[in-house]
Amino acid sequence: MKISIAAPDIGEEEKKAVMEVMDSGIIAAGPKVAEFEKAFAEYCGTKYGIAVSSGTAALHVALLANGVGPGDEVITSPFTFIASANSVLFTGAKPAFADIDVTTFNLDIESVKAKIGKRTKAIMPVHLYGQPCKMDELMELAEENDLAVIEDACQSHGAEFKGKKVGSFGSGCFSFYPTKNMTTSEGGMITTDDERVDKLSRAIRQHGMERRYYHDLLGFNLRSTDIAAAIGLVQLGKLDGYNAKRIDNARRLTEGIRNEKIRPPRVMEDAKHVFHQYTVLCEDRDDTIKALEGAEIGYGIYYPLPIHQQPYYLELGYREKIEIAEKTAKHCLSLPVHPKVTESDTDLICDTLNSI
Repeated sequence: MKISIAAPDIGEEEKKAVMEVMDSGIIAAGPKVAEFEKAFAEYCGTKYGIAVSSGTAALHVALLANGVGPGDEVITSPFTFIASANSVLFTGAKPAFADIDVTTFNLDIESVKAKIGKRTKAIMPVHLYGQPCKMDELMELAEENDLAVIEDACQSHGAEFKGKKVGSFGSGCFSFYPTKNMTTSEGGMITTDDERVDKLSRAIRQHGMERRYYHDLLGFNLRSTDIAAAIGLVQLGKLDGYNAKRIDNARRLTEGIRNEKIRPPRVMEDAKHVFHQYTVLCEDRDDTIKALEGAEIGYGIYYPLPIHQQPYYLELGYREKIEIAEKTAKHCLSLPVHPKVTESDTDLICDTLNSI
């Protein structure tokens, strides 16, 4: 494709940082991990940051550290990457799927309310595509029902709701996969103001150890590395610039798309959307894809099948109909918006869509 759907930006600064770590001889979890944790927590506005091996690991560990386990239910979205729900299953708990808002693709508050029951332990809002959820309403709902909040912020580094960064409302979980707004190649981070969650997360990620070779609880090997942290520190310094470029590309696309059969994404009031993906709704997705392929423009379908309709979840007995999530999955389409997309690229994308 002339214009790719994603393009990680790794420069000389990242290469130099990695080589410095390699030359130091400390390539597993060491001082760079600690430095990255501190810097990322400060960026998000939280007291603590806990680096782990992936965004999925961040979700898994954060759930456990918040006391989620067998017999519990966690309310989350069916319209997201499957790791959100799978991480709940890893704990022995059960995902309870609420529907989404047709405008933002994020959890619908009234649907969340309807899902709260005796077994509900936590709410996991997903800040999908880089747009934050309505965190004031969700936090109020959680407080009223004594529920933990685990933010799936894996796609929303730097996003804000009412001036406050995602990951600073509950226990935040981030992914640093190469296609994200910033990367460490693979990796994740938990952010929190809760000292107990911080302490437990650090133990869980390292075989249940608080003191070396003394295992107080069942843990895992989910550590990050100094190599990943070195990349992350450089990328974190570039994140605001990356996001500004994504936001500008999104603006150009929204202003340029005039085809009434294609609905551009809508940014919620009081939100800073950082456009991990620029996702439109198409009346006819197949025709739209055909036009994009003809112009050699990359695209993505995130996500073609809601989680509750995935084969494994059908085996688990999920049969409910979740109307808006199912409809959205049939019409969503993501367009290139990453920082390497140029003005001429956005012009071509708009011209191609307007010609359908």
